[in-house]
Amino acid sequence: MLILHNSHPWMPAKIQNLSKISRSKRESIPFPCSWIHSSTLRANTMFKIYREKPKFNRIKASNKMDSEMKDPESRFLKVKLPNYPQVHQTKIIMAALASCLIVRLIQEHHGKMVVVGLRYIFLHVVQSFAATSLPFACISNSLDKPTPLQLDVSLPSLHDIKWNFSRLMYLFNIQLERNISVFLIVLLGACFSFVFIGGLLFYKYRRNTQSFEDCLWEAWACLCSSSTHLKQRTRVERVIGFVLAIWGILFYSRLLGTMTEQFRHNMQKLREGVQVQVLESDHIIICGVNSHLTFILKQLNKYHEFSVRLGTATTRQRILLLSDIPRKQIDKTVDHIAKDLHHIDVLTKSCSLSLTKSFQRAAANKARAIIILPTKGDRYGVDTDAFLSVLALQPIADMESVPAIVEVSSSNTCELLKSISGLKIRPVENMTSKLFVQCSRQKGLVKIYRHLLNYRKNVFNVSSFPHLAGLKYGQLRIGFQEAVVCGLFRKGKVNFHPMDNEILEEDDKVVFIGPVSGKKKTQISYFSSIKEGELDTHNLQVLKEIGEEAPHNALQMAKSRLDKIVKRPAKQDSKGSDSSVGPKECILLLGWRSDVVEMVEEYDNYLGPGSVVEILSDVPIEERERTYKFSGCRKLKNVKVIHKVGNPRNYDNLKETIEHTQKSHKKGEEVPFSVVVISDREWLLEDPLGADKQSAFSLLLAESICEKLDVKVQNLVAEIVDSKLGKQITRIKPALTYIAAEEIMSLVTAQVAENSELNAVWKDILDADGDEIYVKDIGLYMKDDEHLSFYELSERARLRREVAIGYVKNNKKVINPIPKSEPLSLEVTDSLIVISELEGEQPILL
Repeated sequence: MLILHNSHPWMPAKIQNLSKISRSKRESIPFPCSWIHSSTLRANTMFKIYREKPKFNRIKASNKMDSEMKDPESRFLKVKLPNYPQVHQTKIIMAALASCLIVRLIQEHHGKMVVVGLRYIFLHVVQSFAATSLPFACISNSLDKPTPLQLDVSLPSLHDIKWNFSRLMYLFNIQLERNISVFLIVLLGACFSFVFIGGLLFYKYRRNTQSFEDCLWEAWACLCSSSTHLKQRTRVERVIGFVLAIWGILFYSRLLGTMTEQFRHNMQKLREGVQVQVLESDHIIICGVNSHLTFILKQLNKYHEFSVRLGTATTRQRILLLSDIPRKQIDKTVDHIAKDLHHIDVLTKSCSLSLTKSFQRAAANKARAIIILPTKGDRYGVDTDAFLSVLALQPIADMESVPAIVEVSSSNTCELLKSISGLKIRPVENMTSKLFVQCSRQKGLVKIYRHLLNYRKNVFNVSSFPHLAGLKYGQLRIGFQEAVVCGLFRKGKVNFHPMDNEILEEDDKVVFIGPVSGKKKTQISYFSSIKEGELDTHNLQVLKEIGEEAPHNALQMAKSRLDKIVKRPAKQDSKGSDSSVGPKECILLLGWRSDVVEMVEEYDNYLGPGSVVEILSDVPIEERERTYKFSGCRKLKNVKVIHKVGNPRNYDNLKETIEHTQKSHKKGEEVPFSVVVISDREWLLEDPLGADKQSAFSLLLAESICEKLDVKVQNLVAEIVDSKLGKQITRIKPALTYIAAEEIMSLVTAQVAENSELNAVWKDILDADGDEIYVKDIGLYMKDDEHLSFYELSERARLRREVAIGYVKNNKKVINPIPKSEPLSLEVTDSLIVISELEGEQPILL
């Protein structure tokens, strides 16, 4: 019901029902209306609407009065509404109510502002209703318009076009750098495109005379042969043929250049060896290039030369050198060495040493041995690179039988590498510092090491003799006539001092010094002169019985020997001496590098309390302290370290330091004084020859100053890489000693590469906690009037828990003397070379 309030009192009280009025194509509905009288100027007229048929969706209203009304005072109000939905009809009602409210506000004189505001609201409602209700209302209604796609149909700017073209060329160049054949594909695509377009153009003008296939062939002929376009008759065909001929010339020139560049690229890859698969077997792989490489290659060459002489090798040994530096640089390094390598072939390959693919292409699982050399100066960088290279080897199949010799800086890294499963790792600890300290304290020791590392002379051997299983070690020790038995290798460990009654097992191996054995078996002779070829079960039993029935005077002989030697007491805490904890010495160390800390610790192992190590270098004290903290130096027990800043090659600085060293001693106290010169690590890596010149100059300058100051020097030692320069210096100055510690360590690595079991032997010899090689005075083992054989000297050395391996007579060393039973004419000034736990004093017994 819609009720309209009106203020006019004269309007009729009630309106009768209106009859239904209809027109063509429209329907009308009568509405009953009533007028409700109210007080004057306050009466509200309500207009009631009854919708009688809800199925009608449109209503017509009319404002005309029906003349045939029964009540003459009543007026008919005929309202005709459009056929709107129910929601729209509700909006119409709300609009009508709003209009009544406007009339009320106007009558009550609320002001022009109210009238204007309400008028704006009413118009907005009506417009919104009409806009959303009428057909195609969305055309004029911005609220109901569909969301535009916001497409930019404007043409790109010239700058954008240039950038897009440059981007396209950039992507093409990237692909071209990765693979040159991309340019070949583009050329072929462009070529066939020109042939197709030219064929289409020919076909357009020759449709009546030639087929499309013939036109394509004609276009191909013009492109391949530039003279073909001269046969064209019409002007258009000549232009087409000319364009195709020009493109053909460009195409073949670019094709030839591309193929040449591709061939050059493939040859460059072949030279670098990055993706080349090595098809070798029984070869030796060396990873890394450093100062050890030259000596290792020379040592391997000597070993293979000796193997050829023994008949154990028939072909040249192949060495594959891997490095992450450019191959040109590798070849340049190898060319300087290969002049003296007559029995090995060195192949080079540039690749990453931390990728498994590199070792797979190098056929690592078919190699004889793999040697991994350090390429960095700091110890942590060395160990990290070695660990990554070993991890790269692990995924490769069939690597259990290939020994991997890895140079590391510490024993802790050795244990870490051994824990990697699936690989036969033989870590070699870089004992250059320990080797240098040992050789600097004993004159002539470096020559002994060179002898034991030279395959042309007597070297360490580790061999098994299963046919001698069951013999006692005492019988075995005296049975070798061409070798010196040093000990037993059992379960991966070396024992230089087994008991004579210890039984040799089948799995045991004998450590002896002699010529390289190879397949050549060492000749063995026993008490009854039974040769190895004649040894059977019966003769072996006889030997056992002979051993059990030892000569009746053996005990008397042992007592007699003990009376003629200097007895050594039980082992002390220090390795320094037989009678004290260690000798007191003063060491002047000229130079500085990171492994000086290890050298100082090694000196502390051998020297006694009160010893001094004074270091003179131009390196600031702060940098030295950082090196100490970085290396984790342990607390020193016997050595006091004094640091001085100065140039070791400056006369005044060196003289002042030597004077200060001599004044620090007590009056009347004689302390052995030694001068040791080392090379800087940077000079060793960048210019070894320059480092040798600096070391030689500092040593000669120190000798000159000591002579002027009348200072007695026990040892004058310099570290020199080039052996030729060192020999030249010693010829001029016999009192000077040069030590090529890097070379000796390289020879150790090369020996371990040929026989991995020698790693344990050299580790024990070069370690302060194990047995070392000493040159001891002969007076410890014999008296002045005795002329003993080497066998007798060996028995006396054994009573001191030492192994005699040779002697020094008139400054000439003899290792593994043959025969061993003939008397030697040794004098008091001569020495005996032994393997011992302790250094010991060297008194002369008159």
